[in-house]
Amino acid sequence: MTIHPDQVAKVAKLAKLRLDDAKLERFAGQMDDILAYMETLGALDTTGVEPLYSPVGHETPMRADVATKTCARDQILANAPATDGQFFIVPKIV
Repeated sequence: MTIHPDQVAKVAKLAKLRLDDAKLERFAGQMDDILAYMETLGALDTTGVEPLYSPVGHETPMRADVATKTCARDQILANAPATDGQFFIVPKIV
């Protein structure tokens, strides 16, 4: 499968990216390389190979699902540039 710059332009348009012709050509080439590598991987015989979900064993830390307050309001508001004592004050945008 070959990726043409027109296809890259379509994807870029969907992603709302503006790419010049040089970048469209470059990305088309890179996508071709990726697909060629995927075809190489797809051609490998993986019969009998166990799926590898993670190279490292992870244990999920568990805790009780209980709501607790970890910070006091004063501590949180202390870092705000402007407050009214209870809430953050932010500049009006619209």
